[in-house]
Amino acid sequence: MKIQFEGNLDYQQDAIEAVVDVFKGQEKLQSNFTVLAPKDQTIDYEADLGYANKINLLPKQIVENVQTIQMKNGLRISDPNKIDRNDLQFSIEMETGTGKTYVFTRSIMEMNRKYGFKKFIIVVPSVSIREGINKSLELTDDHFKKVFENTPYKYFIYDSSNLSQVRDFATSDQIRIMVINVQAFSQDVDTAKGSKRIMLEYNDKLGAKPISLLQDTNPIVIVDEPQSTMSSKLQTQSIKNLNPIAIYRFSATHKEKVNLLYKFDAIDAYNDGKLNFVPDRFGKI
Repeated sequence: MKIQFEGNLDYQQDAIEAVVDVFKGQEKLQSNFTVLAPKDQTIDYEADLGYANKINLLPKQIVENVQTIQMKNGLRISDPNKIDRNDLQFSIEMETGTGKTYVFTRSIMEMNRKYGFKKFIIVVPSVSIREGINKSLELTDDHFKKVFENTPYKYFIYDSSNLSQVRDFATSDQIRIMVINVQAFSQDVDTAKGSKRIMLEYNDKLGAKPISLLQDTNPIVIVDEPQSTMSSKLQTQSIKNLNPIAIYRFSATHKEKVNLLYKFDAIDAYNDGKLNFVPDRFGKI
């Protein structure tokens, strides 16, 4: 199935700019790290270079960018002390059916084009949402290849039985987008009962803890439905433990709005005529 897109709508473009402009002024930089060869000699991996996101903006520049975005969108201005360079978190509020998935996927591509960022993790609360996002990525694949002139990228669902994808995420110098359930790496109460998280365990065939490879990439993390995905302190800390450059929270019903950058709620959608159609994950297509 292929869908013809008319192009992102004005409110979607505003949301994308709000996400991307956090890093306005950022140079295209590259950071490398070593990915060791695994101890398991049956696996044909050699030591390799890993590729990570990197920023060199001063804290003051990020604060100015965030406050400029908020003023432009008529939102409460964040206290500079709440914009922590070492723990950047932002909220995007979009009504269901107005194209939330499209917005954060296009934001990924734009951040690569403008700043060279390559490593992105989309964290979701459930299998159904994970599968929905994966389907959205599939349906928009041709569209984004056209818009971004065939910039190579790969998206995949984390699979604990296929850790070669995690290694590829770390070692590829192209855009990589991992979609993962928070339960796959959250240190929740099940762990105390003896349940293991393969993501958190050393793997002989991989030569590392899978999560260590993700941490080394300094990913940009997109949290879908944070009111569910970050519903406990342990889940929230587990997401921070991915060592992200920034965390973007996307939802129509935020429980907590952290440094809100953009709002397109039910009233906005109604006034814009976007609630006169059956809700979908793209908005108007």
